[in-house]
Amino acid sequence: MEPQDSAGLALVQKVGAQDALRIATGEISFSPALEKELTGVLAEHGAATSWAGVAAALKRWAPRIPDLAPERDLVMMQRIGGRLIVPGDDLWPQQLGDLGIHEPICLWWRGVEQELPPARKSIALVGSRDSTSYGAAVTGDLAYSLAQRGFTVVSGGAYGIDAHAHRAALAGVSEALPTIAVMAGGVDRFYPSGNEDLLRAVVNQGAVLAEVPPGSAPTRYRFLQRNRLIAALASVTVVVEARWRSGALNTAHHGEMLGRAVGAVPGSVHSANSAGCHRLLREGGAVCVTDAAEIAELAAPSGEFLTETRDGGSAVHDGLTLEDLILLDALPLRSTTSVEKLCTVAGLGAESVRAGLGRLGLLGLAESRGGGWKRSKNAD
Repeated sequence: MEPQDSAGLALVQKVGAQDALRIATGEISFSPALEKELTGVLAEHGAATSWAGVAAALKRWAPRIPDLAPERDLVMMQRIGGRLIVPGDDLWPQQLGDLGIHEPICLWWRGVEQELPPARKSIALVGSRDSTSYGAAVTGDLAYSLAQRGFTVVSGGAYGIDAHAHRAALAGVSEALPTIAVMAGGVDRFYPSGNEDLLRAVVNQGAVLAEVPPGSAPTRYRFLQRNRLIAALASVTVVVEARWRSGALNTAHHGEMLGRAVGAVPGSVHSANSAGCHRLLREGGAVCVTDAAEIAELAAPSGEFLTETRDGGSAVHDGLTLEDLILLDALPLRSTTSVEKLCTVAGLGAESVRAGLGRLGLLGLAESRGGGWKRSKNAD
């Protein structure tokens, strides 16, 4: 199935990957009870509108069954020094769980076999493929300085801003993985070919990841789907340069949906390559950032930037806006809740709720679990 195929992901969630494959290949049949359960799972995650039933999904997957060759794929990965990881493995990045039902079922990995850093120690730097000299210079400064501070720089391995981000992060001295490239196609062939030497350097010092198997071609759809992984791996997504309808804005919107912080670098009002950044700033979805220190502040561990009370103690509620205080009061203590329910309880718009959850999450006052949100113990 394609990445983010809700029906397939729901099936794996309910019966496990092995039985899901057996159902897809017709080795075992599905029951009406299972179809009802899948409908419930999809409705819970807001994905039931396009759900046409298990039979329709099976028909969609059927043409690919003859080409299944998992043993071949695993041999290929072994030959190129890579491996397959699944949720529960030591190397699996736990922050991908925030994607809920859209968490990938596996990742194909090439690179240093070192545990990926948590989201708070990772920053996504994204932007235009046709970057300007200004964008290249700013990206280089940001990526290098972030790597020096111990952050892992996450990007997509493409030309332009992505390439400048990976290259500068590799040049920085860091004990952590300097950079991660998330591919839209299989990791057996580096794409684009012009970045092959750069991506080989990323493999030698960092990691190259994909959720599609070896041999998969990078399609427009897969580029958009991999953007959610870039956003989920990092605590902050920074758009350095982007045109009005750039794919980098898609990554930023995924970050917003996950309650992550989003930053945008301002540029010239005459530059079409900065129009997307200015759009993010004007629509309120991003914070203006101009250097690595401002980005690091957005990604700060909980409590690091709390204000102090007059008696010397820290007060977690100090400095919160009225909307954030209302949102904090609306968060449940024990169970998680959705953004939609929080909009109703707090009386706020969806964009305000997502932005507020991102701020509360960075302060350690809110927690994201399985796509839902609850109040953190630090908020008591």
